[in-house]
Amino acid sequence: MSTHLITGAGSGIGAAVARRLLERGDELVLLARDAGRAKELAAIHPGARTLVGDLGNPDRLSWAFAQQSLPERIDSLLHIAGVVELGQVGELTPKAWHFQLNTNLVAPAELTRLFLPQLRVAQGHVVFVNSGAGLSANAEWSAYAASKHGLKALADSLRQEEHGNGVRVSSVYPGRTASPMQAKVHQQEGKEYDASRFMDPESVATTIVMAIDLPRDAEVNDLTVRPGR
Repeated sequence: MSTHLITGAGSGIGAAVARRLLERGDELVLLARDAGRAKELAAIHPGARTLVGDLGNPDRLSWAFAQQSLPERIDSLLHIAGVVELGQVGELTPKAWHFQLNTNLVAPAELTRLFLPQLRVAQGHVVFVNSGAGLSANAEWSAYAASKHGLKALADSLRQEEHGNGVRVSSVYPGRTASPMQAKVHQQEGKEYDASRFMDPESVATTIVMAIDLPRDAEVNDLTVRPGR
């Protein structure tokens, strides 16, 4: 039985991954931004443990975890949570930049730092769910794309640093996926949202579970997933 720490398990890809792993009997620790959200996650995923820490305030994660009981073993750390706020460079405020950089980049780096001891002991796996925006940036996507380009750099550096410790590191780059985030993006773009046009979160979850289930003699470094219709 493996233990997985997951961010973003409340909806979309994160919820799909959590369901898959719970159904097969794995242990889950789900990160929640506050106690109220922790109760919601516990109701969505019965049997999973919760851990409270606000990704939007990465400077406080270490303090928050010091007040709680942490898992002694982590076989995989799955960074799936993310936020997006579109806008032109000439209009985005520092608040919008910090909001996305903190949640999408600085918090994953801090979470990884805090749980590396457990990951090293287990020779575990760190998975960063990135985005197509982590490979190329379009107009009005500057802050989000910058956070995701940074996430790729984080993963690439971590992979080289931890290879000798047996810790595997994967980046997954999904295209547009039917999720609450996608609905928000369409609202910001002023477009009608039709979930049937995009990948199902379950399809992306399949690729993530495949990556962590690979035998020890293999490692997925970068995996791009695009809508097939």
